[in-house]
Amino acid sequence: MMRFRRRPRHDRLWSTEHAILPSIIFDDRLVHIRNVRDFTYRSADDFTPGYRDRTYYLERLERVWFVLAPFTRDWRGPAHSFLSFGFSDSQYLSISVEARREVGRPYSLWKGALRQFELIYVIGEERDLIGLRAALWDTPVYLYPIRATPEQVRGVFVGMLRRAQRLEQQPEFYNTFTNNCTTNILDAVNAIAPTPIPFGLKILLPGYSDALAHERELIDTELSLGAARARYQVNERAKRALLQPDFSLRIRA
Repeated sequence: MMRFRRRPRHDRLWSTEHAILPSIIFDDRLVHIRNVRDFTYRSADDFTPGYRDRTYYLERLERVWFVLAPFTRDWRGPAHSFLSFGFSDSQYLSISVEARREVGRPYSLWKGALRQFELIYVIGEERDLIGLRAALWDTPVYLYPIRATPEQVRGVFVGMLRRAQRLEQQPEFYNTFTNNCTTNILDAVNAIAPTPIPFGLKILLPGYSDALAHERELIDTELSLGAARARYQVNERAKRALLQPDFSLRIRA
């Protein structure tokens, strides 16, 4: 009964990677983001925290990629997904919706359904958010280019940043099944999509969400699903590029 009286809060003892919330200010055609995460990793457990203040021109936003990272190589079902955005001035930015973890409390699928984690929008550099998973955790990571107009890309980007703004003011609980990484992407996409994508098994088991995107021709490729998975897996490229300043360009090479 106690867990149902638990209320979402911002003032817990958070793990280092979830300690600081992003702060977003819109200014006409610009968006200013404080606390863009940019950790430097020597290993998965040895890192230097870092945050940047960035300004982005919305009219320069052109492309979006769907990033999918299944938790294991044996079964695709459980997975993390997030979006990465590309600008014409060669800036890239990832937005990852995660279960905000406290110190000493590892993530659990089942506890995630029982109001044990708050929700956090981690806004960060690709070298941090993609590099950590692909190069150091060595989970399979896929970087799928999405077929969308610049106007649609901006709609999703602004929608997710507005959502992050609201969370900064009013915390929410993460939920493994109804308020997670993939459902938040789905909400942002459906807000601007002419034909909404329905919630279903491939959203509930997000490791298969790339199959759903492929079926709906959202992935910008003529390849089969199997060939697209092989083409857009970036682990080896991420390992070679992790310490390079042009990480984002190298993983797309």
